[in-house]
Amino acid sequence: MALGSNLGDLEDNLNQALARMEAYGEDITLEAMSSTYVTEPQGPVTDQPWFLNQVAWYKVDKEIWSPEGFLSALLAIEDQMARERGEPGGPRIIDLDLLLFGELEQTTGFLDVPHPRMLERAFVLVPLLEIAPDLILPDGTSVKEALAKLDYKLEDGRISQKI
Repeated sequence: MALGSNLGDLEDNLNQALARMEAYGEDITLEAMSSTYVTEPQGPVTDQPWFLNQVAWYKVDKEIWSPEGFLSALLAIEDQMARERGEPGGPRIIDLDLLLFGELEQTTGFLDVPHPRMLERAFVLVPLLEIAPDLILPDGTSVKEALAKLDYKLEDGRISQKI
């Protein structure tokens, strides 16, 4: 799961989202959590505050949680934290994205996994590499290989990238 925030108390927003995930119970277990990274806004709305981003790796009981159910939990947390869905790519108090769900590959419109833009985003791949350096993505690409294809700069916990 990728987390991001650029409104309010950024670190507190990420911590609140992680705490809310814990509240879902024993069938969702935090396995690893990356450092936080200050990240340049991407996409169509670049005139906004920089983001604080992080990646968390959860183990879920797949007999209880479907990928759609897990995504619904993420969306519920966004709603609980008063995320406003304004302009796509615009500022937000919290953004939670499901990046992967095991080896699953699907495109339904409601849920596309792997996340369709994760391979374009250093703010996702840098923290993912930190917590899962040997991860091979469903298409056979390693996280390290995917990151090597991007034009980005990482300096003192700040990620700059123009997409």
